[in-house]
Amino acid sequence: MAKITILGCGYGTALGVLFTTFGHEVVTWTKFEQEAELLRTEREHKRLLPGVKLPESLGVTTDPKCVSGADIVLVAIPSPFFREAIQTVKPYVDKSTIMINVSKGLEAATGYRLSQIISEELPENPVGVITGPCHAEEIARLVPTTEVCASNNDGVAEYIQRTLSNEKYRIYVNDDVAGCELGGVLKNPIALGCGIARGMGLGDNTVAALMTRGMTEITRLGVGLGANWKTFTGMAGIGDLIVTCTSLHSRNFRAGNLIGKGIPAPEAVKQVGTVEGYTSSIIAYKLAQERGIDTPIIEQIVKICYEGSDPKASISALMTRKSKHEREVFWMD
Repeated sequence: MAKITILGCGYGTALGVLFTTFGHEVVTWTKFEQEAELLRTEREHKRLLPGVKLPESLGVTTDPKCVSGADIVLVAIPSPFFREAIQTVKPYVDKSTIMINVSKGLEAATGYRLSQIISEELPENPVGVITGPCHAEEIARLVPTTEVCASNNDGVAEYIQRTLSNEKYRIYVNDDVAGCELGGVLKNPIALGCGIARGMGLGDNTVAALMTRGMTEITRLGVGLGANWKTFTGMAGIGDLIVTCTSLHSRNFRAGNLIGKGIPAPEAVKQVGTVEGYTSSIIAYKLAQERGIDTPIIEQIVKICYEGSDPKASISALMTRKSKHEREVFWMD
């Protein structure tokens, strides 16, 4: 069994329940003392995971020294606060500790994937990413779930697979860190779009079109950012896209649904909470523009969220684009 520290008490709490249940020594960390105290006393995250009782052995702390001596640190921090969290615990992280990003976002200032932030701040530590189709609400209730782990450090993904897999949680391995991480990031704007379509009262045909052509954009941009296109056919790509674009568990989908019903994007995000698709859409669009990569769906999400475009106009713009062949250059690889 492993000694695990989890940074972040949102999704991190769900992971804490899972890994504690299967015998690991786990402590979760938050910088908010009020949140920590509520979790310690109530043994339940009533806002995010109502009805899920925390195991008595699951620790909760605000002390950044909690990472000291950990075999694995899982980082479940939203992208705007990710680097700050790493910098907070950085002085106490052992060089042998495996650092794993489990969040799905990009850093606004740099466009970095989140594992790149870890590597920049902790260059001597082994680093990896776990990603795939999962909702915190289901992880915490031990619903069978599969994800994928990737790392550029020899043996790390395999170690994570051996150590963290159990009868309720199955991990595959992959050697494409960029692809795995980008799949988790870029599906979020597409899920926002699917939510908008549902909020507008549009049907399955439209959502299927957004998901399918959205996957084309994810792959096109992902390849431009160094990923292997085949990665997007797996857990980190189509798997994560399906679960995020079709479920009310998805904050991106729920926020999009509100936008589609006429609520301004900033207000919808405020109502739902952390909506990575809102944040990552404009970063992804900038990265695409810098590289001359066509991402029309992400472009329209940016127009709706940041320029106040009418979703009906965005749907029309997508439907009336110049006709083209479905074949993509990356199909020839």
